[in-house]
Amino acid sequence: MKTSNNNSRRQFIGALALGATASTMAALANPLHTEDLKFSPKQMTAADDWFKNIKGSHRVVYDGSTPHMGLPIVWNWAFYLTNNETGSPDSDITAMTVIRHTAIGFALEDRLWAKYNLGKFFEIKDYTNDFAVRNPVYEPKDGDYPINGPEGIKRLQERGAMFCVCNLALKVYSGFIAQGMSLNGDNVYKDFISGILPGVKVVPSGVWALERAQQNGCGYIFAGG
Repeated sequence: MKTSNNNSRRQFIGALALGATASTMAALANPLHTEDLKFSPKQMTAADDWFKNIKGSHRVVYDGSTPHMGLPIVWNWAFYLTNNETGSPDSDITAMTVIRHTAIGFALEDRLWAKYNLGKFFEIKDYTNDFAVRNPVYEPKDGDYPINGPEGIKRLQERGAMFCVCNLALKVYSGFIAQGMSLNGDNVYKDFISGILPGVKVVPSGVWALERAQQNGCGYIFAGG
């Protein structure tokens, strides 16, 4: 990966930590512009409607802002496990993970991990103890998580868990990856969108989704590092 791309990524992460405005982030991700990041009214309505799928008396949203050893997914599983143990069936539970910022690779299919070397870019290792070239949290193998046994996104979705991914981060990070590989940013972004995992909802931004989840009765838990 090119040094200039690493510097741009560090600038972006630093800007987020300092509370940079959208216009500042757009400047850092040049030639990206804020207009490129907007959802259409139809997309906004569909994203809002998705939150109507939240059900049950036990509701939580995990803020997955970093990969954090897969814990934004592990804690989703833990919520089902421990509520089951205290007598609540899956039908009375909704655990949602908002996948955003540097965790967005968790929302993408294996093809994209291999094609764009996402494990190395986001510094995510799997059971091989090397940078992952597949999504390690969709159907995890022993060694992908810090402990063996927690379910992955696919199985959790079957139980009613909900997962969404930040469009803003998809757009910005696909741009960084494109710069590093001398590719067209729009094409990489479109490739990312085409490779979103089944059932994972693309939302305008992760922070937007966190607020909507809380409006719909979900308790907030930070699951980043």
